[in-house]
Amino acid sequence: MSQDPHCPNCNYEYPYPTDNGQWLCPDCSHEWNPEEVAAAADAGENIIAKDANGNLLLNGDSVTIIKDLPVKGASKSIKVGTKVTNIRLVEGDHNIDCKVPGFGAMALKSEFVKKA
Repeated sequence: MSQDPHCPNCNYEYPYPTDNGQWLCPDCSHEWNPEEVAAAADAGENIIAKDANGNLLLNGDSVTIIKDLPVKGASKSIKVGTKVTNIRLVEGDHNIDCKVPGFGAMALKSEFVKKA
């Protein structure tokens, strides 16, 4: 008998498979693809970050900003649709390190981006 995965969000031990190949946690309603989580673990990435749509982000991915983000000390904000390439995942509240075109090096929250 194969062991069912635990929820990567809340570690609940009784998730169930859905019709589209994903797993769903009845406790926190988190849906994930176990193959993506395993691929991230195999790549040596112990940081799990998901975009606004719930897609797993990996180091080197390209993302798009989904809302205007004000920048402290700058006269303008980062606009919706700005594409950021070659992200790096880090621990903490702002879990993406990247270089935003027109702004330079910056830390972003994964909840304000979508995978490009």
